[in-house]
Amino acid sequence: MNIGNVSEQSGLPAKTIRYYEDIGLVQPSRRENGYRDFAVQDLHKLAFLGRARSLGFGIEECRTLLSLYEDRERSSADVKAIAQSHLARVDQKIEELQALSATLRDLVVRCHGDDCPDCPIMDDLTPSDLAGTRKHPAGTTL
Repeated sequence: MNIGNVSEQSGLPAKTIRYYEDIGLVQPSRRENGYRDFAVQDLHKLAFLGRARSLGFGIEECRTLLSLYEDRERSSADVKAIAQSHLARVDQKIEELQALSATLRDLVVRCHGDDCPDCPIMDDLTPSDLAGTRKHPAGTTL
């Protein structure tokens, strides 16, 4: 299969497939004319990588998972450990995003959204100097 066929069937852009080849995740054979010749197994690997990336696994995690995918003697405990580690990072990111959401929600609720210049959102975004005063963009101290 050529890169266009593999791209269509795997759902990955050709640029991504070339990148995965460049970093050694897939190694298609080459025809005499130099064009890539992807085997069915390459297509399966690319689909596997696409799904792993859609779940947020990083490139190095994908490399390890792909190695385990190819190892018929693998231990599912190894796969589970990688997934658990990734899940912990996802859960941490969710906590951070929830805290961010709570902060933004509070700022939006406190802002009157009227014609007055006073705005808790702007107050929160405005940096303070070490003396505890804030500088207005025009250079005046507030």
